[in-house]
Amino acid sequence: MTTMTSTPTLVRPREGRIVAGVCAGLARRFGWNVTVVRLLAVLSIVLPGSQLLVYGICWLVIPNEQA
Repeated sequence: MTTMTSTPTLVRPREGRIVAGVCAGLARRFGWNVTVVRLLAVLSIVLPGSQLLVYGICWLVIPNEQA
């Protein structure tokens, strides 16, 4: 018999968000430490690229957690 495990969906939580909840949502979805995800996001700003654009797109695309 196969058992389906519940995988957390990718949503931006209403509790524990700092800016828009993108890092908190990603950390919750993949089971990572939210502090590490936030630190990596901040450190990635010094690298050349479009990290802020990707964050903004994630903010728009990832839905809010239902109340």
